[in-house]
Amino acid sequence: MNTIVIEHVPVEQLPAEWQAQFISIVGAHVTVRIEQETPTNTTAEANFTTDDPAFGIWRDREDMADVSAYVHKLRQPRYNRDGSRNESS
Repeated sequence: MNTIVIEHVPVEQLPAEWQAQFISIVGAHVTVRIEQETPTNTTAEANFTTDDPAFGIWRDREDMADVSAYVHKLRQPRYNRDGSRNESS
């Protein structure tokens, strides 16, 4: 990473936007540090979670289209309180 540090810079020599932040300090000197930012990669490739071929193998299953209903059905007990079989499972 490239970094530039300039020490003892008079506030009057700073850009106008920067000077506005130091209005109350007249005749002051500051240290300016400029660092190179690393570019962020916003492509779909950079946002891809994993290269594992098993990732998402169930994404095309029609019975799992409504995930919350599918999980609710999985978590239902096999038997009712009276001992009869729960037919919805």
